[in-house]
Amino acid sequence: QVQLVESGGGLVQAGGSLRLSCAASGSIFSIKAMGWYRQAPGKQRELVASTTSGSSTNYADSVKGRFTISRDNAKNTVYLQMNSLKPEDTAVYYCYALRIDPMRGLTNYWGQGTQVTVSS
Repeated sequence: QVQLVESGGGLVQAGGSLRLSCAASGSIFSIKAMGWYRQAPGKQRELVASTTSGSSTNYADSVKGRFTISRDNAKNTVYLQMNSLKPEDTAVYYCYALRIDPMRGLTNYWGQGTQVTVSS
């Protein structure tokens, strides 16, 4: 199993910044990618940002230029720096890890989620 513990959510005014952290533990080997999804009430969960073990990154068009994903391999931690926040960024943010499980194949692991609220 992979355990993911998230932190850093909170309440911020529009234009402000937050940094989310996600620490991975357990069977962290064979993790191919990590990143962040978000989900607002009544909406689909959407991919916000992802990074591979090779440090390539991808961003949703809605956050590109404002959010930055990074990894600290020594700490087994992935970060999401969120700048110029907008009210539409309000959601529960979930950390995920994509891992090749020897028996189950490609497997997703999820954190518990952290609430980000951006006031106008």
